[in-house]
Amino acid sequence: MSFIDRICDLSQPPVIVAELSGNHNQNLDTAKELIRLAAESGADAVKLQTYTADTLTLPSEQEEFIVRGGLWDGRSLHDLYQQASTPWEWHKPLAEFAIQLGIQLFSTPFDETAVDYLEETINPPLHKISSFEVTHIPLLEKVASTGKPVIISTGMATEAEIAAAVSTLETYGCPQIILLKCISAYPAEPKDFNLKSLTTLATRFLKPVGLSDHCLSNDIAIASVVLGARLIEKHFTNNRAAGGIDAGFSLEPIELADLVQRSRNIHKSLGNPKLGTTNQDESQLQFRRSIYVSKQILQGEPFTPENLKIIRPSNGVPPKHWKEVLGKLAKRDLETNTPLAKDDWIS
Repeated sequence: MSFIDRICDLSQPPVIVAELSGNHNQNLDTAKELIRLAAESGADAVKLQTYTADTLTLPSEQEEFIVRGGLWDGRSLHDLYQQASTPWEWHKPLAEFAIQLGIQLFSTPFDETAVDYLEETINPPLHKISSFEVTHIPLLEKVASTGKPVIISTGMATEAEIAAAVSTLETYGCPQIILLKCISAYPAEPKDFNLKSLTTLATRFLKPVGLSDHCLSNDIAIASVVLGARLIEKHFTNNRAAGGIDAGFSLEPIELADLVQRSRNIHKSLGNPKLGTTNQDESQLQFRRSIYVSKQILQGEPFTPENLKIIRPSNGVPPKHWKEVLGKLAKRDLETNTPLAKDDWIS
């Protein structure tokens, strides 16, 4: 089963993606270690980000180029992106390393040159669009022209902007689109997630949906499985205390493994929407109540609350016949602790 087929197959548990972002701290060995730990934790894929500071912004110290608030308060955009970027020459060795470990690797390109580079060097199974790039129509056209599936984080996008992005991708040849709910804040606060909109996203656009989660805990991600998330993306680090640029909202290996296991358990529990007993319930039906003889009854004697009781197990006549049975005459002698049968009374 291909990676994209796995995402779209509702019988399969949601795909878990570990986002490396800038947590490699500009060290190739650390990047490989993150991929290894992600694979060992059970993640299905790892994701890079493909950009340079110069393809994202300008080297300016003007106020509008300075981050205010949050983890990166006071940092200029150019300085921040220079520190966080993944060197392009790493992409091929990291992709080859991921293949050796049996884990998928893809990336988020942030401009058209990044798309070309990814296609030429690692030939990823799909592309990811950042929530900040949803309105970057030329980039969407370029990504769609590869003919590969595209994942979009919708983040701050309005419904009209999401619709425009989907339309652009489809017009330019994208064969499959997955829409991710997210909050474009780092870290994100659970109270603002509006997670119910995940089902709205699915019904409005008739696309598979998922979650790009910047919360530190797994609570939101686990809840999203119940609402139909087919892909969950979380930032990943080997050690938050080591201080990677995104470490403050990234999972450590034990937390990623917990997300993998819990999301699979939740998915397994969803089952189907029918009402009725399950296989486990069937084994317990014997402990329902039924009508039993609680005191010896001789042939011809009437059934009364003094010689019959509604008790467990369920080998006798069901309790719904209680009023019908009372006052009936015994067809034969009935011993104590005998389940009452339908042919035990005179009709």
